[in-house]
Amino acid sequence: MITSIQGLLTAATPLHAIVELNGLGYEVNIPVTTAEKLPATGSTVKLHTLVIYREDAQTLYGFATPAERDFFRLMIEHVTGVGPKMALTIMSKLSLPSLESAIGSGDIATLAKCPGIGKKTAERLVVELRAKVGATGSSETVLSASGAPAGSPHGDTKMRDAVLALTALGYKAADADEAIRRAALALGPKATTEQLIKKALGA
Repeated sequence: MITSIQGLLTAATPLHAIVELNGLGYEVNIPVTTAEKLPATGSTVKLHTLVIYREDAQTLYGFATPAERDFFRLMIEHVTGVGPKMALTIMSKLSLPSLESAIGSGDIATLAKCPGIGKKTAERLVVELRAKVGATGSSETVLSASGAPAGSPHGDTKMRDAVLALTALGYKAADADEAIRRAALALGPKATTEQLIKKALGA
């Protein structure tokens, strides 16, 4: 089992990264939330991976943190009707802290707004994963140019609190999540909840 890959990032799109290692180029499927954290092309990158084997192909999926990879695995192994493509779509729309928060609180409406995710699938996510949320030990990590993760173990809490604050101000959950993700990338892992909120609000 390939659990991680570290090499030269030779190309990247919002849903794919090409990592060159020992003369071979590996195509890795990634969610948008991981693409946002990638270093510049030509830099060393490390992705935490899961290989999905099918009769006619094997596909490599990569994530910024082990927690995101483990959550992806939970979805495809425990939620009926959710395959790798749909799981990647869900993780592209919402960050892991927001996903765990929505599932833990039974927020069907937020989950159902993910592209291609209807109410029934959102309900299955809550029913099947609510007891497992938090078991992945999530943390928000920014991938450094050296390929080494640089983040805070409390990043998930800060981001979750900041997203909740924006939703309390009237933001839609998905919009609040995206705004806070962008603020976190701009400010770095040491930013406080208050700083994240202010940056997201343009203050």
